[in-house]
Amino acid sequence: MTSDDLRSGRRALTVGLLSGIVCVAFESVAVATAMPQAAKELGSLGLYAWAFTLFVLGMVFSTALAGRLSDRVGPVKPLAIGTVVFLAGLLLAGAAPSMLVLVLARFLQGVGGGAMNLCLMVVVAHAFDEHERASIMTAFSFCWVMPAFLGPPISAAITRHWGWHWVFWSLVPLLLAASALAARPLMALQRSHEPDHEGADPVPLWAAAVAAACVAALQGAGQMLDWRGAALGAAALAGLLVAVPRLMPPGFLRVGRGLSAVVWSRACQAGAFFAAESFLPLSMVELRGMSLFRAGLALTIGSLGWTVGSWVQSRPWFGLRRDQIIQLGVACTAFGLVAIALSSWHPRGTLLLAAVGWTVGGFGMGLAIASGSLAVMALSEPAQLGRNTSSLQTAEGLGNAMTGAVAGTIFHSLHGSAAGNHTFGWLFTAAALACLAGLLAAARIGHVRNASAGAA
Repeated sequence: MTSDDLRSGRRALTVGLLSGIVCVAFESVAVATAMPQAAKELGSLGLYAWAFTLFVLGMVFSTALAGRLSDRVGPVKPLAIGTVVFLAGLLLAGAAPSMLVLVLARFLQGVGGGAMNLCLMVVVAHAFDEHERASIMTAFSFCWVMPAFLGPPISAAITRHWGWHWVFWSLVPLLLAASALAARPLMALQRSHEPDHEGADPVPLWAAAVAAACVAALQGAGQMLDWRGAALGAAALAGLLVAVPRLMPPGFLRVGRGLSAVVWSRACQAGAFFAAESFLPLSMVELRGMSLFRAGLALTIGSLGWTVGSWVQSRPWFGLRRDQIIQLGVACTAFGLVAIALSSWHPRGTLLLAAVGWTVGGFGMGLAIASGSLAVMALSEPAQLGRNTSSLQTAEGLGNAMTGAVAGTIFHSLHGSAAGNHTFGWLFTAAALACLAGLLAAARIGHVRNASAGAA
């Protein structure tokens, strides 16, 4: 290939990768705005939380599976498989005749999205040199934040004018175009891949599968509310105690200093924010009588805070150590969730409190998410970096699923039998408490140098 061909292929690959990130990010965030209308039309509101929980559970398992496959056969084949599964989930969700089918489609989207997300990161490591990776990762961060910023109002507008089905179907052309753009350079990358069997052992697949199944069982147990639920919940907790430590750094159960504390803080903070984000539009619709468009704007406000936080943490003049940035970020998110909870307990006249809380919470996420990844890089030996990064992503997924399961249990238990402000008040209070636990974990990280901030 000529130099012009190489540059053209690199540009096509970059655009394709970024478009793939946008698709996964949009499904992770913007679909929350369309879900209240989908649940209203399809019924079975008791399955509402599963639409979010199963998406995350699918990502948890496929992250471990795609990581192992990437080490064995390169990232391109599992990326292609993940893209096909994600597309199937989009098509099935849009055509779902019932809430059960929609929930299963969301699981397929999670499986495909998790594989895509991990493999796209591995492709960056193989296809770009160290200097280029910094720019690509900055663009990746923007592509994650942009759907969170623009996705909710776009999703609400699509739902209002064409129906919630098109929130899923509208992504199909973009994903097909991204695949076509990246196909040729990815095939060239696959031909050049040499498997590397050296270094750390991969995340065990059985542990990822058991952990995902146990989180699902835990949410199911919470909705039984009888002796069978208690027995299932106890079995699920036992399974998590066996499986999760195999996925995490040494010292995880005792919240050891360093990597384990970083992983715990990420799991608690991200899980708390995810649970609140899943139910915030529904709370705005039910407690305040807002339209889907206005409820979607609430998520956009939080994304604005996230954007600012992501920018601030990468500035050279922001003179905090990386561990201090994580602590500040988790504290901001905890403060924001407390404000959301107070707003839900007393919904009249406190919309400003909810808006400020969600903005500050998003700002904290922007500070801490990139900083957590950079802290893992700084604390990892080169041979352990891949496994530790996988542990961080898996912990985030499990934290999202666990906190989402707790929120779903609260919602299922109280919705319809208690006042709306009690239902959402307790739900957001639980999310705030989870984030405060993450703050305690963040305090145990220890000093982490603030290196490569500009690459965040």
